Amino acid sequence: MTHSLHRFGSIESQKNDFVWLMHQAKGINDKNIKDKALQFIAIAEKAGSENWGDIKTGNKLNHDIEEIKNKVTDKSRLRGVFTKRKQIVEFLKELKEEDLGMSVVISGLLDEVLIVCKESNVIPHTINFSLGVWGKKELLPEENVLAITSMCGHHMIASNIVKEKIKEVKNGTKSPEDAAYELAILCPCGIFNQVRAAEILKG
Repeated sequence: MTHSLHRFGSIESQKNDFVWLMHQAKGINDKNIKDKALQFIAIAEKAGSENWGDIKTGNKLNHDIEEIKNKVTDKSRLRGVFTKRKQIVEFLKELKEEDLGMSVVISGLLDEVLIVCKESNVIPHTINFSLGVWGKKELLPEENVLAITSMCGHHMIASNIVKEKIKEVKNGTKSPEDAAYELAILCPCGIFNQVRAAEILKG
């Protein structure tokens, strides 16, 4: 999914940033998906997904997990994030074993994702690339701000809010973890990586 491809920041920072998405195909497997979606969630939780959600309800940082599960419908769009390679390897291995018949998209640095696929014994069906940013790049915010705002693919986190959180952390009025949490709850679909954001906010 292209909205998860344009994450900014250093290579080192992005090595701990893996997005996962569950997809049903319209007219093929988009009916009565709740049981499969709940299994998908259980596998993600077991593997340690730090954030995830259903864009129709919200993410697990600002909604009760049971509420998200109860509101799953055929229109649900499950998305989440891992911060360790071993987590996503475990996730893919179990998904392959369960064979739920739902598509899974993994987004991250290509070199890292290919290693994950190899270790999971999964063959990628398709690979999409971000070609970067074109145009008047001088109008963009600083890279450390973009590294945070771009973790919300629908751009629900404004750069000025991030700058305010950076100031709060720098002044010692807020911990990096608390500031990252306050940013993460603004991204309803759950692909915002609050663990990585805290590290970026530390400077």
